[in-house]
Amino acid sequence: MLEVRHLTKRFGGLCAVDNLNFTLAGGEILGCLGPNGAGKSSTVKMLIGLLEPSEGEILWNGASVAIDPTELQRCLGYVPEESNLYSYLSGREYLQLAGRLRGLARRTLEPKIDEFLRLFSLWDDRDCPVSAYSKGMRQKISLSAALLHDPEILILDEPLSGLDFNTMLVIRELLQRLAARGKMIFYSSHVLDVVEKVCARVLILRKGVVVADDSVSKLRDLMHLPTLEGVFAQLTLDAPPELLAGRPCPSEVRLTWAYPTYNSSPVLES
Repeated sequence: MLEVRHLTKRFGGLCAVDNLNFTLAGGEILGCLGPNGAGKSSTVKMLIGLLEPSEGEILWNGASVAIDPTELQRCLGYVPEESNLYSYLSGREYLQLAGRLRGLARRTLEPKIDEFLRLFSLWDDRDCPVSAYSKGMRQKISLSAALLHDPEILILDEPLSGLDFNTMLVIRELLQRLAARGKMIFYSSHVLDVVEKVCARVLILRKGVVVADDSVSKLRDLMHLPTLEGVFAQLTLDAPPELLAGRPCPSEVRLTWAYPTYNSSPVLES
């Protein structure tokens, strides 16, 4: 289990993430949502070890990752929004490098590489240099590299960036299969319709603060809104509920309002 306790990140006088708490259990896909500047990227960077928290801690299977950061790294796969790959390598060569750095034996690595190249329709371009790949193709290579070592936890930061619709469907099914195998998936994205379909639970951030942590269906019911898009808009936009609901907004209503926090602990079926 991954557990985040009172996680806070400050940059000078700016608090990017403020007292963040959540857990991520095996078999769960947790969606992380928020407008620009909400703290999603800072949260992801703290989870993968690129940023040191100002306060709070991250626990992996009950132990603080600060004690042994490499323990979590061995079990983690990460896909950034922008794929920074070695452009002079071919797609296959890049995956071979990623697999060797993870300590995978050649007899294990090569069949896995072939499987991902075929899954993401990259087989015909496997020996072409990455510099010739489109953004979507590079993103497919990043996803493959993150999954080669069969990680226990997968952290995705806008993983569908640059991908076509058919590949999005493949990835949605892949994520659901990984969750069915007990993998933990932290999914940060702006694509609300995909999050609504694949995530068991969503964490919504606004200005570094959690304003909702619950299942999509329960949030819709609590707020009497038909879609996650409506829930997201009402919790994150600087506008009164009357305006967001499409009702006339009295002129005396100011364009700021109190943001309730919806939070409950979902029960995962075994």
